[in-house]
Amino acid sequence: MGHKESAFDSSRSCNGYLLESATNREVMLQPPAFPIRKECPPGACVCERELLLDDPQADLRILRLTKDEEKRLIERIEAIASYAELMRVGQRLQEQLGITVSILPGPNEVRTVRGFQIELAQRPGLCRKTRESIPAAIRRCLNAHPDIAFAILNANDLLSGL
Repeated sequence: MGHKESAFDSSRSCNGYLLESATNREVMLQPPAFPIRKECPPGACVCERELLLDDPQADLRILRLTKDEEKRLIERIEAIASYAELMRVGQRLQEQLGITVSILPGPNEVRTVRGFQIELAQRPGLCRKTRESIPAAIRRCLNAHPDIAFAILNANDLLSGL
C-alpha cells in the first residue's frame, strides 16, 4: 500500500544488463568497459566465451581482440622483419591479451617453415579461427624472412644433435 520502493528492492537495468537486487539474489555482471569480440556461430567454435563472461574472476583481456583488431594483428605479424621484433610481438600478446605463443622446431628435421611447431596456448575466449590465423601469419612471416627462421633454430640450439 504505501510501500516505498528502494533502489535495492528491484532489479535495475544498465545498458540491457541486470544489476544485483536484494529481492532477487541473481547477479548479472555489467559488460566490460571495452569493446569485445562478437560471439561465434553456435557449433562453429569452442572458445567458451560465455563461460568467460559469466565468471567474475575471469581474465577478459582475450575478448579485446575483436575481428578488426585481429586483422590488424595479422597484418602486424606479417610485417615483422627480425627475430627480436617477433619476440617483442609475442611478449606484447602475452601482456595485452594473455595469449602465449610458442614457436619451436619440430621433433624432426626442419626443412621448411612447416617444420616449426607454432602454437597458441589453449585458454577460454580464444577463438578457433584466431588459434589458426596467428600461426599461419607467423609462417608467412618466416617464409618472407628466412633469417628469422634461422634465428629461431639458433635460439633452440641448432647443433644439439652433434
